Amino acid sequence: MNRIIDFHPEGIQQKEQDIQRRIGVFSLFRLVLFVGLGAFVVLFFSDAFYWIFPASLALWTFVWAIQQHHFLKDQIQIFRSLSKIEQEREQRSSRYLRDLDSGSEFLDKDHPFCNDLDLFGEHSLFQLVNHTHSSSARQLLASRLKAQLNVENGYRLHGAIRELAEKEDLLRAFEAIGKAFFNEKEQKADWSTWMSQPVQFRSFPTALGWIGLIGGLIGATLAYLGQIPSVFLGVWILLGLPFLGMVFKELKEAGDRIPSQTVLKTYRHWLLLLEQEKFEHTILQNHKNKLMLPEGPSTSKLLEELDRLSLWIQNRMNLLYIPLNLFFWTDLLIYHRWAKWKNSWGKEIAGLPEELASWEVLISLAIFEREEGQSGSWEVSDQMELEVKGIFHPLLLPKIAVSNDFSMDQSGKLVLLTGANMSGKTTFMRTLGINLVLLNLGLSPFAKFLRVGVFKLYTSMRNSDNLGQSISSFYAELSRIKGMIDCLENGERLFFLLDEILKGTNTEDRIAGSEALIRQLAVREFLGIISTHDIELSRLESKISYLRNFSFHSQIHENTIDFDYLIKPGPCPSFNAHKLMELMGIRFGEKS
Repeated sequence: MNRIIDFHPEGIQQKEQDIQRRIGVFSLFRLVLFVGLGAFVVLFFSDAFYWIFPASLALWTFVWAIQQHHFLKDQIQIFRSLSKIEQEREQRSSRYLRDLDSGSEFLDKDHPFCNDLDLFGEHSLFQLVNHTHSSSARQLLASRLKAQLNVENGYRLHGAIRELAEKEDLLRAFEAIGKAFFNEKEQKADWSTWMSQPVQFRSFPTALGWIGLIGGLIGATLAYLGQIPSVFLGVWILLGLPFLGMVFKELKEAGDRIPSQTVLKTYRHWLLLLEQEKFEHTILQNHKNKLMLPEGPSTSKLLEELDRLSLWIQNRMNLLYIPLNLFFWTDLLIYHRWAKWKNSWGKEIAGLPEELASWEVLISLAIFEREEGQSGSWEVSDQMELEVKGIFHPLLLPKIAVSNDFSMDQSGKLVLLTGANMSGKTTFMRTLGINLVLLNLGLSPFAKFLRVGVFKLYTSMRNSDNLGQSISSFYAELSRIKGMIDCLENGERLFFLLDEILKGTNTEDRIAGSEALIRQLAVREFLGIISTHDIELSRLESKISYLRNFSFHSQIHENTIDFDYLIKPGPCPSFNAHKLMELMGIRFGEKS
């Protein structure tokens, strides 16, 4: 990046219009230079030798004008990406996520919690967090979202994310570069492995390359001066064909494997940003060090050299290059430069895509942290406990979301959650689960304060039938519960969330089965919440010491039902299914 690209979003439309006008001027200037260059070349061959000097100046100016034109086009792309970034920021802020990448292919019904907590799919956490550009970074972010809880690691990462979130210019520039230039279709999947493999370096192509260049120049000069017949030039070309064939295969493979210029441009600009940035947190320093070379040029400089090499390598079949190559045997010199570069630096930069994917994920998390602006604190406890103050769901609009305070420990390790339909039971359980995922990512919770013990997360909330496998929703739920029991019996510490337990069977069996499960868990180390409509189960609080009742309430009026969405101690005093059915048109008491 020899010139500074403007990443500031202020006045984007006016800046874009100004640059469009400059592009028009440079396009006209290039046309004039091209016509002038052609005229000087004609005069060189038809009039006198000294016309080579204005021709050379015109050629240099033409190349400079092309570079300026490309720079201005890059700036236009940056401005357009900044506009797109602002548009997506507003969509996330308003929680209008329909047009954003849903990551639905990462859903996994057998995963301990991802399907139940809206991590992927329509209106999901992935849509809020994801600012990645490469498929490898996208997959890495998905794996982080699905990773089992390790809140201690998340707490260490939290400091790094907070520091990165303060670097607004870096975040904006990094995302704008990726959105402007990175093209996943032009990324080469096996680039890293191939880059680390050395080229079998041979010295004779180098000597032959210099012979071809010098011989071609001498031959062209002598032919121009009329000292040798022009047929000699044809003989010279035929003489070079076997030598060019020696390196053709390896250069073709390099052209097929080296990433496109747009991908290299993205990588190079990202590296320049990171090389110029200073980080205090150890995690960020370690990630940066993986991109740097202990000795030699900077990594961005190496990619700049690779970019120039790839321009020659990938354009060798160009109609303008072919006669140049045949006459001056330039492939031999290109092969020499390529072999020397790859053998010197190929292994050093082979891991760049993987490391830059990690930075894409870090940047995504930091952008989320900055945009959401959550300032709540959290800490890790060595006790099996969970305490939250002012917690709410990140997928709800913060200005309308209702926050709750809640705590549980081993003295009341199991909570029975009752409440009216639509009162907020399921949303509250998902609120706890998805905030734990945020902590695991190193992000701030959507809460004023959160204290969390060390445990794994397990949920059973969205259990559906599968006709293809002849599985009913009830059997699917039993399978989930069995998975949870197996984890507990294997000594794992769990925080589990079971929504509307055993809802697929009759009331008598549901109550009996629920009580049996609750008693079965007595000796296990866990925290758990079970929601149910069976108010009869709330009576177990007086019989089972580790069971606590909590509930959500509703107020029934003549034509409406009001909810406050606040969790309260004790069982639910009343339910609203009868009234809801009336409001939906079901008339009780009418007989035909």
